[in-house]
Formats: sequence, C-alpha cells, structure tokens
Amino acid sequence: MSLSYIDHIAVETSDVKKAVQWYKQNFKCQVKYQDQTWAMILFNNISLALVTPGQHPPHFAVVDAEVIEHKNSKMHRDGIYYIYEHDLDDNVIEKIHRKS
Repeated sequence: MSLSYIDHIAVETSDVKKAVQWYKQNFKCQVKYQDQTWAMILFNNISLALVTPGQHPPHFAVVDAEVIEHKNSKMHRDGIYYIYEHDLDDNVIEKIHRKS
C-alpha cells in the first residue's frame, strides 16, 4: 500500500516578509517562492506556506492526482490544480494534483 504524501502545511502571518526572515534566521530552510501575500519555504521533509489572512485558509496539503479531474478544482498561480475540503472537525485540507 502506498501512503498519501503531505506536500505542505500553511499557516497565517500578518507580514510575509518578516515571517520569512524569522524562519530563515531560526531554521535551515530555503525560500522557494515569496511575494506580499504568501511564501513557500522548503525544509528537508516538508514545505511550509506562509499565507496572509483572506488569501488562503490555514491548511495542510495532500497530493492527490485525481484532483485535476474534479469538477470543482481550481488552478493556483503556479499552475497546480487544487480543491479545498474539510474534515469532520472542520479543518481545511487542500488536495493538489502534484508535488510543488
């Protein structure tokens, strides 16, 4: 059995630039992408998305190749198809069609 793959975890920040600087100063990580509304920081085992309130909900993302075929899927700016779902406790899970 092949296990599901968690691509990233997204947490909210009020200031992406300051948050990126803090993570770079406190951890061995690499910035994959950054703008004013979000950033993707790479760690050895997972990525961390820093998002501003209202842009994306706090969530974790799981790779699911079937997302691209879902009628409600949307495309992020980086070309990755996604869909947000909620678990039984209303936590947000983003399903994406490939690893970013």
